Amino acid sequence: MMNTTLIVLAVLLGVGFLTWLGLQVKPAPFSPFAQGDGLIEYQPLPAGLPAPVERFYRLVYGDEIPLIESAVISGRAWIKPMGNIRLPARFRFIHEAGQNYRHEIVVTFFGLPIMQVDETYLDGQARLALPFGVVENEPKINQAANLGLWAETIWLPSLFLTDPRVSWQPFDEHTAVLVVPFIDQEERLIVRFNPETGLVDLFEAMRYKEADDVLKTLWINDAIDWGELNGRLVLLEGGLTWYDDRLPWANFTVEEIVYNQDVTAALRVGSDGP
Repeated sequence: MMNTTLIVLAVLLGVGFLTWLGLQVKPAPFSPFAQGDGLIEYQPLPAGLPAPVERFYRLVYGDEIPLIESAVISGRAWIKPMGNIRLPARFRFIHEAGQNYRHEIVVTFFGLPIMQVDETYLDGQARLALPFGVVENEPKINQAANLGLWAETIWLPSLFLTDPRVSWQPFDEHTAVLVVPFIDQEERLIVRFNPETGLVDLFEAMRYKEADDVLKTLWINDAIDWGELNGRLVLLEGGLTWYDDRLPWANFTVEEIVYNQDVTAALRVGSDGP
């Protein structure tokens, strides 16, 4: 009996160790989307911005703001879709600036794909193709996806100045309110800037978590690390937290950003096929 117990314990420990080891292996990244940016034009930094907003843009861009029509953001991540187990993944977010996006997230084990999430927000309609089913035509998920679109615009932040539907409202010396469109309405995100660096620290917004939620939940996007990528100051690492969960459920580390490439086909087909 003792030998059997020891064998079972050894097997369980072995399985646990292999599971842990498999979750430590980073996935291979997506292949490069393009060899570089498309043509980028510039316009002057507008006057009359709230003080922390102007400071942020002068740090990131200086006196001229790029006109960004699309962005493809790629890198590695970890996510916790259920429980507290962190799953390694690679991701690619494809944006038609301020209009549409596609999210491709591939979860891996020992570097091999085991689960794929394909999420689109096209023409105001969200569709989530998940391993356990498809979610679409849900008004509250559309609201959540629209906030996701604008929160991810932190990777092309000039759009917050160049899109005429978007505006900044003052709040205090280190905070501003970002007003963005949603169908025929408006949504608001609280943007907090770091008092020392002047860079964005986090976004906060009230967002529906599930399709059948009665109330919205506070949704927090942490700007964890800013740094240079291809000579640009960009957000390199971000984390997502639902306030009621207290701990982050996803973390994204950016390794490639390509601007102003044609993303029309990729929005509907993606990098790994339809």
